[in-house]
Amino acid sequence: MPELPEVETTRRGIAPHVEGREITEVIVRQSRLRVPVPEDLIERLVGARIGLLARRAKYLLVPLEGDGGTLLWHLGMSGSLRIARVGELPKKHDHVDLVLDDGAVLRYHDPRRFGFVDWLAGDAEHDSRLAKLGPEPLSEAFDGGRLYELSRRRRMAVKPFLMDNAVVVGVGNIYAAEALFLAGIDPRRAAGRISRERYDRLAAAVSEVLAAAITQGGTTLRDFVSGTGEPGYFAQRLNVYGRDGQPCRRCGAELRLVTLGQRASVFCGECQS
Repeated sequence: MPELPEVETTRRGIAPHVEGREITEVIVRQSRLRVPVPEDLIERLVGARIGLLARRAKYLLVPLEGDGGTLLWHLGMSGSLRIARVGELPKKHDHVDLVLDDGAVLRYHDPRRFGFVDWLAGDAEHDSRLAKLGPEPLSEAFDGGRLYELSRRRRMAVKPFLMDNAVVVGVGNIYAAEALFLAGIDPRRAAGRISRERYDRLAAAVSEVLAAAITQGGTTLRDFVSGTGEPGYFAQRLNVYGRDGQPCRRCGAELRLVTLGQRASVFCGECQS
């Protein structure tokens, strides 16, 4: 699933091509996505001009200038947005095109159709899908103090706690595993049994891992490509995710696999305690 770095990579990749451009045509080839494409999407978008793109958690926000509302895009399990050109034939799972006034096409590709594009009126932050989200992990609102305070008396393991979007947004399975390794914390440890000092290290590790992943263009494991069609290269730097049974890059011990919150989690029993 595209996680925060992949969505941020997408935003940065497509923004120069779409911001300030007028939408001249909307092509919907498949409307049956996780959230059905709004029936009046074409009517609302044609003639509108795109504002400055934003991201909230794993959602991409495409505002329309004036009172045009906002497009809320989620890439789901296998979705991607890329820039094509008028005349470039669509692929099998290219479901939605926004044709722009300079001949560029913002094209949504999603083999599994678990993603969606929706239209929001007014302030997008009031939408129920966004209103209760926690802070961004690369913002000043996220730190070890927040993790420590919210974790008190919590018996759940620290890894699913870290992946709770009410605690902090966008820390999915890959990046939670990598941050816990960097901070030296066993993902099975109860969230409420971790000290403030260790949470300070974990918050710093989350920021470091996500910033590095964004710099590398995200982590391509199967389907993800950036807005310009490039894969992400952070997969080459993964320390634990997907490496169960292999030697730890730090100490050489065999990495172990457990299931936490119905998600596979790989860790080093020597380096993480």
